[in-house]
Amino acid sequence: MSTILVTGGAGFIGSNAAHHLASAGHNIIIADLFEDDDKWQNLHHLAPKDIITAKQLPEWLSSSSGDIDGIVHMGAVSATTERDTNLIVESNFQLSKLVWLTATRLKIPLVYASSAAVYGDGKEGFSDDPSLMPRLRPLNPYGWSKLVFDRWASAEAVRGNAPPNWAGLRFFNVYGPGEGHKGSMRSLVHKSFFDIRDGNPVRLFRDHGGKYGHGEQMRDFIYVQDCAEIIGWLLTANRESGIFNVGTGQARSWNDLARAVQASMPKPTSIEYIDMPQSIRDQYQDYTSADPSRLKSAGWNREFTNLEDGIADYVSNYLLPGKVN
Repeated sequence: MSTILVTGGAGFIGSNAAHHLASAGHNIIIADLFEDDDKWQNLHHLAPKDIITAKQLPEWLSSSSGDIDGIVHMGAVSATTERDTNLIVESNFQLSKLVWLTATRLKIPLVYASSAAVYGDGKEGFSDDPSLMPRLRPLNPYGWSKLVFDRWASAEAVRGNAPPNWAGLRFFNVYGPGEGHKGSMRSLVHKSFFDIRDGNPVRLFRDHGGKYGHGEQMRDFIYVQDCAEIIGWLLTANRESGIFNVGTGQARSWNDLARAVQASMPKPTSIEYIDMPQSIRDQYQDYTSADPSRLKSAGWNREFTNLEDGIADYVSNYLLPGKVN
């Protein structure tokens, strides 16, 4: 039985990955910044081997000597609206470097979180081909920090300074159980569920660029349980290392998402279109769609959960019964 360190292990994707790995028989060590939010509730059904606070993590990593068999690094400042770039660099770049160097020193596999935010407005497409990285222009400090680390990691790998098996995952729009603590950064599925439950309309953005209809901006939505399975597979698969998109490859509109939530709820509601805040208009991605071909070429051959099925499972089996916050 192997021991896996999961940073950000009480967070959204990290907790789902931790539960998936634990169900596969691994011992789990959780590292996270808990503070005063409710993400500790994501660990209700997990019996971790150990829990490390974010403050303890750098020293813990530096002193590790073969007591872990793999690292899943999901810990990061993940708010696309965060403007403290010093904080973002410290968490998303410097800490990620330390995690990478630890996995390299211990010769253990590493899976880390990148983001589809690296693709910016999408003018350069959504391919995870490493040669395209110099052309990408993220729209916010968060996306920039993820791209900077992707480029650093790729350069280290070329120089031979890399874990024996590593993968950077560019997650697209992830939704599912365990995201309630994320506040304004939680998915529209979660937000819409509580709006409908409380008798309010689902609110979507109007179109301000003239290219899409109201609520017709499109994103690649992926169920978090698919992400957890991919993380577990990449951590143990014998395949080429590199950076991989984690998305379905199918863009769907916000209207599609809202209607799927409506269909899963016991009472009807309406959709209301509101102005997009001026402060985010120049950073907003109107369209994203992953090119998952490299992931499939690496050996991933399972079907992604479609939007309607994923939302139905999330609402019916988690949100309606009150199993998640």
